[in-house]
Amino acid sequence: MIVSALITSVGINFGLCVMFFILYSVLRRQPSNFDVYAPRLLADGKSQQRNSFNLERLLPNPGWVRSAWRPSEEELLSSSGLDAVVFMRLIIFSLRVFCVAGIIGVFVLLPVNCSGNQLQEFDFSNLTNDSLDVFSISNVNNGSKRLWIHFCAVYIVTIFVCYLLYYEYNYISAKRMAYFYSSKPQPHQFTTLVRSIPVSTGSSVSNSVESFFTEYHPSTYLSHVVVRRTNKLRDLINDAKKSYRRLVRLQTEPTLPQFKHNGCCGLSKRKIDLVEHYEKKLEDLEENVRLEQSEVSFAGEEVRAAFVSFKSRYGASIATHIPQSINPTHWIMEEVPEPKDVYWPFFSSSFMQRWISKLVVIVACVLLTILFLIPVFIVQGLTNLSQLEVWFPSLKSLLTITFFSQVITGYLPSLILMLFLKAVPPIMKFLSSIQGCISNSGIEKSACNKVLWFTIWNVYFANVLSGTVLTQISIFLDPKNVPSKLAVAVPAQASFFIAYVVTSGWTSTSSELFRIIPFIWSLISKPFTGSKDEEFEVPSLPYHRDIPRLLFFGLLGITYFFLAPLILPFLLVYFCLAYIIYRNQFINVYAPMYETGGKFWPIIHNSMIFSLVLMHAIAVGIFTLKKLSLASTLIFPLPIFTLLFNEYCRKRFLPIFITYSAESLIKKDRQDCNDVTMTEFYDKLVTAYQDPALVPIHYSKNSDGRSSPLLSSAEV
Repeated sequence: MIVSALITSVGINFGLCVMFFILYSVLRRQPSNFDVYAPRLLADGKSQQRNSFNLERLLPNPGWVRSAWRPSEEELLSSSGLDAVVFMRLIIFSLRVFCVAGIIGVFVLLPVNCSGNQLQEFDFSNLTNDSLDVFSISNVNNGSKRLWIHFCAVYIVTIFVCYLLYYEYNYISAKRMAYFYSSKPQPHQFTTLVRSIPVSTGSSVSNSVESFFTEYHPSTYLSHVVVRRTNKLRDLINDAKKSYRRLVRLQTEPTLPQFKHNGCCGLSKRKIDLVEHYEKKLEDLEENVRLEQSEVSFAGEEVRAAFVSFKSRYGASIATHIPQSINPTHWIMEEVPEPKDVYWPFFSSSFMQRWISKLVVIVACVLLTILFLIPVFIVQGLTNLSQLEVWFPSLKSLLTITFFSQVITGYLPSLILMLFLKAVPPIMKFLSSIQGCISNSGIEKSACNKVLWFTIWNVYFANVLSGTVLTQISIFLDPKNVPSKLAVAVPAQASFFIAYVVTSGWTSTSSELFRIIPFIWSLISKPFTGSKDEEFEVPSLPYHRDIPRLLFFGLLGITYFFLAPLILPFLLVYFCLAYIIYRNQFINVYAPMYETGGKFWPIIHNSMIFSLVLMHAIAVGIFTLKKLSLASTLIFPLPIFTLLFNEYCRKRFLPIFITYSAESLIKKDRQDCNDVTMTEFYDKLVTAYQDPALVPIHYSKNSDGRSSPLLSSAEV
């Protein structure tokens, strides 16, 4: 890629960002779009849809930037939870790292790279990145003393990143403990999940649980709820809800057709009243739900798992972390999520089904990784004009036009890769949902790891180590070969990743603000959807999509800052955009669906450690190629120091994110002794983990059946 192609890519994406900002600043103020750009404010009653015309609303207004900047971290914590704070701390951490790395890279390393003349000794006319290589370490002469500047930069940034990682781990750990101490009693703090329950002949799962815990935990045991198979019941309830929504639309919108004709080919046509049709359908579904709930209540539908509640947090923790039986395969205990975070479909699967599902997920991930090499191969071909002319001889005349060649080589490859990557997070979330997680947050954490490592392999290594799958794998099978291969391949792809940051970073983040898909869906669906009084669902931030993206850009910045520091200004712009845009989204759009207490941070920490070690491996190879063997040798202590630092953090901070200490639990339990509301809390705890599919639903008809809702659900 030549410099002009990069400028073309930057220009196109900058224009798209400006367009998204202008459109958002206008469309967000239109009352008809409040459910797209401020669904959380609408749900909280903080925004009202005023329909009176106002010319001022048609003018762009950047006031939302000031509103997004204003809230403090404590306000964000109280409104969106600790997970949102952790997400924003990741962005702040990245800004701090790349501000320091940017100063070193742009004002120190970049002049050193440009002052070299190594590339003048070789003919790079056939390479895709020849013009941009003068800004990289490739242009520094072999054996030059100036390479020691790069060596020092690697040490400085490594030490600074480790210091920030320690600071953030310590800070978020303290926030997690403060969040725990300040929280009201929560059901998941007093409850544990027990599985592999042994049941004697003639008994039931419920009786076994009651007998076991009253005998071995008599002073702390409170109650239990046995898990049952409710897949069929859940399908019936979903059908009832769909029919109810359809009925409400017919009742509240007179413009919709109220009748339909039954029959075909003009024979036996009969006019059917749609309102009566859906009323009758709801009655039938109600009866089916009642029958199914009765059947599910039988012992034969019990799963050998139960939610067991205790009178104290300490009692629940003791039961969770101490083996309950001399047979380690029986009475297996584990921590539970919040009631609203439980992923109920998982419990309907047997042990064998879960085990098979895990194998299927592993195979599916491998196949997806291999198939994704196809778009990567296409992308690599687009960055090379000579390769394009071989593939598409008919385009040879078009490729001679400067603008088209710049767009194709500078903008199109990263755009294609970004579009293919859009499908990865939902696929990984689906695979995680069948893998055996018992909570939505667990599914998202599992998907987050999958998306992250999929992106690192298929976007980073697959583009850097272009070739067959076997060739890529063989490189890592020989550890001695890794640094030298990376040292040759990584700098050559600097221009591609700069364009990728601009396309997948700038434009994707701006489109997150504009919310393209929800906006288009709103335009299409509004003429066909129900009344304005119909409830809408407030979305939650898809952490499994956005955290891996931020971490991948962090990996690019850390590994390229001393190789091609030109990437750093583009990364800084991306993280500045992400900071202000995601703060705005947390205020106006996203509401927390669950709260993990900051458990995403260990994933972030591990990714940063991996990025540092990868940078060290590349540094060893690059200094060896540059004939500076002493610098290559002196780099070796860095990965050892980094891994020792990581091990210290694992011992010091990670246990806080796994479970709470006895000191914390007992202190919190003692506080509850003086709480007069604990009796009411225990009463609610008994049914807190009841399967929502077993909650009775009621259909009621008023005298005016055409204008009143027929379905309501009882809340537990």
